[in-house]
Amino acid sequence: MTDTTPDPSDPANPSDPSDPSDPSDPASPASPADPADPANSSNRLRIAFSPCPNDTFVFDAWAHGRVPGATALDVTFADIDLTNGMAERGELDVLKVSYAVLPWVLEEYALLPCGGALGRGCGPLVLTKEPGTDLTGKTVAVPSERSTAYLLFRLWAADVVPGGVGEIVVMPFDEIMPAVRDGKVDAGLVIHEARFTYQNYGLHNLADMGRHWEETTGLPIPLGAIIAKRSLGADTLRLLAESVRTSVRMAWDDPEVSRPYVLEHAQEMDPAVADQHIGLYVNEFTADLGEDGYAAIRGLLTRAAAEGLVPPLGPDALSFV
Repeated sequence: MTDTTPDPSDPANPSDPSDPSDPSDPASPASPADPADPANSSNRLRIAFSPCPNDTFVFDAWAHGRVPGATALDVTFADIDLTNGMAERGELDVLKVSYAVLPWVLEEYALLPCGGALGRGCGPLVLTKEPGTDLTGKTVAVPSERSTAYLLFRLWAADVVPGGVGEIVVMPFDEIMPAVRDGKVDAGLVIHEARFTYQNYGLHNLADMGRHWEETTGLPIPLGAIIAKRSLGADTLRLLAESVRTSVRMAWDDPEVSRPYVLEHAQEMDPAVADQHIGLYVNEFTADLGEDGYAAIRGLLTRAAAEGLVPPLGPDALSFV
């Protein structure tokens, strides 16, 4: 799916404001709030994250009001290519976005030190119909040109495809593997659960972008970030970060509580695949970026800026509060 992810409302609570009006809609707003409920007032934080299992797992407790002292949420579910655009337009208070979009939005938004997706052994893959395909001059489908996956791919190609790839075609992530299988493109860049399902399309893993990144840098792979508007103020930003940490810890403490929310929004994903997805993308970096996490983010964006793929970061751009 996306470079990130959440959303299943608890089916036992159909009035829950985080329940999407149409789970099949990649940008489905939450159900309308009850105006008679004081908790559904304008002080709700407007948040958007994806329906992927890792996001719904992370935000389940917070979205359902189980995090003590946390601000209530008005949830919109949107795939990461849409939330990237929301961030560039300054929409919503809190967003799950690709790390690749940070250089364009950090003046208005602050990077939260938790809640995102970084890790090891979880990078994007380049898939082909035939093993060992030479990508020189070939057509490659990608889910977005403003994604971490795309930056990792371009950095990999600069190292291992000296002749350069050919045309880049942007298409929805769920169309990429069928397009490669059907010969419409020569290769496809895929992310998330496609790591576990590409063999079903008869495709071959030509290269693992994450493995290349880890071998050349020794750092984890930065994928999706949680950002919040700086205008909310330092105290609120700190509360948001603590709410994220509490929500993910509650999910770790009792994973079964989040399962209905995860599976409701997993877009017919096999439950075992959803569990693999969570296990891969929700880890110690989700609770806190730490020194390695920040080094990975700055390393990726610095290398990408050197290749002319993103604007350069300022020295304090990643500072929290």
